Amino acid sequence: MKVVYAYSHLGGEEILSIRKPLVLSQIREVIGEVEARRLKISKEKTMPGRPLFSPKDMNRQFRAAFNKRGFNELRDRYTLAIPNWSVRIPGAFKQVDFVKERVLTEVQFGKYAFMFYDVAKFQYFYNEEKADVGVEIVPCHALQKQMSSGVSYGEHLVYDIERLKRHFPAVPIMVILIDADDAA
Repeated sequence: MKVVYAYSHLGGEEILSIRKPLVLSQIREVIGEVEARRLKISKEKTMPGRPLFSPKDMNRQFRAAFNKRGFNELRDRYTLAIPNWSVRIPGAFKQVDFVKERVLTEVQFGKYAFMFYDVAKFQYFYNEEKADVGVEIVPCHALQKQMSSGVSYGEHLVYDIERLKRHFPAVPIMVILIDADDAA
């Protein structure tokens, strides 16, 4: 895979470049190591029989490459309790897939809501003083067009973050848009 665009929100890329250059280098290595393969044959009405890039395969490769470099999962467990409500719900949690040196990293090939929820999780862990910066790795529009319907693209996320300005997220993040090496 290759990086085709990087967006820095509240100095996310600059923090990584100056304070966490090894982690940023490893994130870029991981992206370069992952191979986009057309392993999924579409059953969708709009593109029946068309070979598509497989999100499951790419996620498996990302997990192996990040784990090999010492990135681990971060999970906070808690009991949900809300004001003026007697119900308590144990076992709730927030989780980020890849963390190293207080750098939260998520790879998202899901619907747009999941991209935005990743950003909310970055905010949560930042507020809990368990993170310095977040990195969201997402497909660019050109890659998304060659995947199943339902997968979102990073340009949409960056567009929305730009319009929210400094209000949300109030955590430094870097959004990395990726594409297949051979995007044809």
